[in-house]
Amino acid sequence: MSEIKEAKEIFEEFREHSVAEFFTKNKQMLGFSGKVRSLTTVIHEYVTNSLDACEEAGILPDITVKITTLPDDNVLVKVSDNGPGIPLDHVGKALGMMLAGTKFHRYMQQRGQQGIGAAGCTMFAQLTSGKPVHIKTSTGNGKVIECNVSINVKTNEPTVSDITEYDAEYRGIEITAEFADVKYDRSDYGPLEYLKRTAIANPHAEILFIDPEGRKVRFPRVSDVMPDRPHEVLPHPLGLEPHVLYNMMRISPARKISSFLTSELARVSSSKVEELKSLLPQLDFDISPKDIAWEDARRLVKAFKRIKWIAPSADGLRPIGKEQVEIALRSLLNPEFVSVRSRPPKVYKGGVPFIVEVAIAYGGGAGRRTGSTNAEIMRFANRSPLLFDAGGCAITKAIKSVDWKRYEVKDFENAPISIFVNVVSAFVPYTGAGKQSIASEPEVLDEIKFAVMDVARDLNRYLLGKVRVARKEAKRKAILRYIHQLALNLPLLANSGDPEMLEKKLTKMVFEKFKAEEAEEKKEVKLRKIMVEESSGEEGKSDEEGGIEFDEEDM
Repeated sequence: MSEIKEAKEIFEEFREHSVAEFFTKNKQMLGFSGKVRSLTTVIHEYVTNSLDACEEAGILPDITVKITTLPDDNVLVKVSDNGPGIPLDHVGKALGMMLAGTKFHRYMQQRGQQGIGAAGCTMFAQLTSGKPVHIKTSTGNGKVIECNVSINVKTNEPTVSDITEYDAEYRGIEITAEFADVKYDRSDYGPLEYLKRTAIANPHAEILFIDPEGRKVRFPRVSDVMPDRPHEVLPHPLGLEPHVLYNMMRISPARKISSFLTSELARVSSSKVEELKSLLPQLDFDISPKDIAWEDARRLVKAFKRIKWIAPSADGLRPIGKEQVEIALRSLLNPEFVSVRSRPPKVYKGGVPFIVEVAIAYGGGAGRRTGSTNAEIMRFANRSPLLFDAGGCAITKAIKSVDWKRYEVKDFENAPISIFVNVVSAFVPYTGAGKQSIASEPEVLDEIKFAVMDVARDLNRYLLGKVRVARKEAKRKAILRYIHQLALNLPLLANSGDPEMLEKKLTKMVFEKFKAEEAEEKKEVKLRKIMVEESSGEEGKSDEEGGIEFDEEDM
């Protein structure tokens, strides 16, 4: 029998650990697993930060990414932008502290969400190369700051060292970091493919990429239209959990629970407060929210679910837009057919708003080329490409669940098709901190599928039209080829008649026949369209689910 240990002896090993220390042993959760994926993750984190910063400052982004392979096989990454820069007193926390930043606490659409990405790259550089990250930054005030940033993983505190300041005309930030255990690859999972897809979803950005061999690839800006800045919105009652509501009320400046509800939650009117009072007669709505008990917060959340609410505002969401997506796809893929659709706002988990926009490109440069043409699924969340973990992603599952044969695509896997899907939300339901796959929330999964079916119907009509035109043209040529000879031979057999006049009459008969056939084909196409739409399963689907009342004026 093994020796029994006393509790005191067991707890001699009890230790406290910082979030940074946790991620040093679980770096795969941040996307740092595998040499190619790790490098692409670094590029992803820095580029998304640059895009977010430029857009929030109202600046059309100019981003340069340079990758250099060093003699010891380490890789040097340099990413620069023309954004607003970072003030010196925020550089350390922005790039050297986990869960610090401008995004996590704000209820609005942004590419980054947790405040982990850039600090995670600093940590990864330290773990693999032992070197800090070098920063050059200026807010455009004529002063340039250069410094090194590292992170104390034991305390999750940043260290800023070797600070120099000088006068120069410069605005933006340049980050230089050295990494080991990474590899540059020109595959579909490498930085080049990531930047190509970033350009598709961000046509307002100019991106220059320089690879380790010195080759330059420029993704030009194809639109000078800056995306509208999303507005920060209030949390919706149906999206709250008891502990979140309790903590919000404990720090609220409101004097009464009733005023807290109407001022700090979305869609709560005085009439809704009266409904809540009738459901919770034991709760005094005139007391300070700071005095509320946790159990009361739980009762409030439970009562929220018994009330019909107007859907959350979509003011905090900014899809790319039909015109911009089409411009980008035509510029990069040069397809023969493109269809783009953006669905109306919906919600998942009862209160989190989201929008799905989808495009399908056919022919030309569409599809993935790996010896032969294969269908390509281009996944995005808030304009950021998702290259990894495709199998478990809601976007992949939704697309694969579509019966493509119904839309005249006989072999989807080998078709020259690119499908673009962008999920827009203040809180994208990622499956992990690496932000590469979207969880299969039922509402999100269904909405993606319906959006894909929308563009698939457009493709179906195009393909049917293409087949009809080809068949009709072949038939027309075959018949017209014999009219001239027939017009010559018939008068000879009948010993009468004018060949020229006979040829004109035969030609007129043929074209009248074609015209009648075209009218019948139009009727068949219209009937087929109705049948396909009815079989999509979307007809009659109610938007009034989960205790939410949709009102188009409030979207």
